[in-house]
Amino acid sequence: MAHIWVRAEQRVFEQRVGITPKGAAKLLAAGHHVTVEQSDARAIPITGYHDVGCDIAPAHSWVDAPSEAIIFGLKELDEDGPDLTHRHIMFGHAYKGQADGPVLLRRFKRGGGTLYDLEYLTLENGRRIAAFGYWAGFAGAAVGVMAWHAQQTQTKLGPVGVFRSKDALIADLQSRLKSCCTDDLSAIIIGAKGRVGSGATALLHSIGVTPTQWDMDETAHGGPFPEILDHTLFVNCILAGPSVPVFVPKSAVTQDKALRVIADVSCDPNSSYNPIPIYDQSTTFADPLIRVTDTATPLDVIAIDNLPSMLPVESSEDYAEQLLPYLMMLDDIDSGVWGRAADIFADHVNLV
Repeated sequence: MAHIWVRAEQRVFEQRVGITPKGAAKLLAAGHHVTVEQSDARAIPITGYHDVGCDIAPAHSWVDAPSEAIIFGLKELDEDGPDLTHRHIMFGHAYKGQADGPVLLRRFKRGGGTLYDLEYLTLENGRRIAAFGYWAGFAGAAVGVMAWHAQQTQTKLGPVGVFRSKDALIADLQSRLKSCCTDDLSAIIIGAKGRVGSGATALLHSIGVTPTQWDMDETAHGGPFPEILDHTLFVNCILAGPSVPVFVPKSAVTQDKALRVIADVSCDPNSSYNPIPIYDQSTTFADPLIRVTDTATPLDVIAIDNLPSMLPVESSEDYAEQLLPYLMMLDDIDSGVWGRAADIFADHVNLV
């Protein structure tokens, strides 16, 4: 059976985790060994893991873990760490030309370890086995509403915090919206049938807004899409790619329009296929929006690349439940979804 070592996250403000105490208990019952590092940031307290029988280790002690341990985290490691000798499960962000990708891959190459990238854990049909998409859409639509409210009240949208639950987030939005009329908030979601779009739809329904829901049928003609400009809030839930049309062209910036806020949940501003080419950089929880036009009719863009971190408990529980059946298979790591991920890693690590 496998020894799964859940490390403390190194990325600042990351509170999510990929295994919950409930899931850890099932892994232990199946005969796996589970070690969980202490973490001051993790949204789920360490006591839950201790109570179900996990071994508890100091934060960031995975570097000294037994060689057979499989190190499991969500986000990428610090750039200046040691060569990687273990097998690691995480989002590596190393296969799509990211600037830090070759650095990470060379650490694996020198250390002899293996990366099982969570983004590339897929079924034979290519569908990912687990994703944070629903909560990305939920949080992205929420920040979009916050930005719209700030415009309506002529205030500045400051840093966006982490919420203890989706109910707390909804209560926050409802409190804000008391000061303006939601009848003036019209929203359109593109990609509404997917995981991300479903989350965005749920958030808007929770505050009494019924969005226009578009998916592949409505965008198949390739544009232009003047209907988007007729809504005050546009939530984009479609990943950039060669087959994705431009939804909001640069020319739209100077057009007369109702559109005031774009929540680009997919957030791929540096892609040559960016369907919203009116902005070219991501935003953050600390500085959540880019003002594209600062006139009497402003246009703001939100493009935060780790939106599920806004709701760390729900997003952790949801993702962990999706992933758990495959963690149960880690004693056969050379086949199935794990074997495919290892093959993808081998193809990329050989290129650095």
